[in-house]
Amino acid sequence: MIRPVLFLALLLPLSAFAQSDSSEQEVRAANDRWTLGLGVSAKDTAYAGEDIQLRPAPLINFQGERFYWQGVTLGMHLWNTPKFSLDAMVSGRFDGFDTKDLGREELAVNGVDFDRLDDRDNAADAGIAARWQWDAHQLHVRALADITDTSSGYELSADYGYRVQLGRTTLIPGVGVRWMSDDMANYYYGVAPEETFAGVGYQPDAALVPHVGVAFSHPLAGKWRLQGLLRYQFLPNELSDSPLLEGDTSGTAQLVLGVSRGF
Repeated sequence: MIRPVLFLALLLPLSAFAQSDSSEQEVRAANDRWTLGLGVSAKDTAYAGEDIQLRPAPLINFQGERFYWQGVTLGMHLWNTPKFSLDAMVSGRFDGFDTKDLGREELAVNGVDFDRLDDRDNAADAGIAARWQWDAHQLHVRALADITDTSSGYELSADYGYRVQLGRTTLIPGVGVRWMSDDMANYYYGVAPEETFAGVGYQPDAALVPHVGVAFSHPLAGKWRLQGLLRYQFLPNELSDSPLLEGDTSGTAQLVLGVSRGF
């Protein structure tokens, strides 16, 4: 069961924190090449014994004619029109954990030896991304591969969002799915035999992970904006059955909240 996540949801582009990730919907002030600000991310990873991760993060976004910088993603437009873009990109992946942040007793219940468990490192991915924009609709697909030899895996993802204007507030509810290769799923959710008491490991297959979310942006004074993102991903059995997770886990949640200014 997901631990309570604060439902004070005003958020910021998930690309500034995730991994991941993952795909994201972005709300930016029109005609601003730079967006600078400060935000905080609250993330429930569902790893056994780990508290909700609270992390401050600088919000830095740049959009040029050819190059862009969005949080932990650097990209270059190979083809860019108002309705379609094709990009090459490098992005951070923050799915890892330090064993010291997990719970010894919670892992022991699942048969995992805390003292022999290795950290799971964060990584960097590279790949291509395509985005289609029509009216209020947006479709974003990505193909990424680990370039740091951390998991040696790859991921395919697709995200759809619909922009809704409520007065001065912009909302983008969205849905998406990402497919993790077996190497990537095994690195972050698998357990080696030598990391368990019984010498029996857990190795998940490739996994399809759907998610839902909503992003919003509300203008404040001048070019200041309040932005945020709330996202929930549903873990399939291949991942939720991992001995590294809480026993009744069905998904993970993340809330991002920040204030930024356009330049």
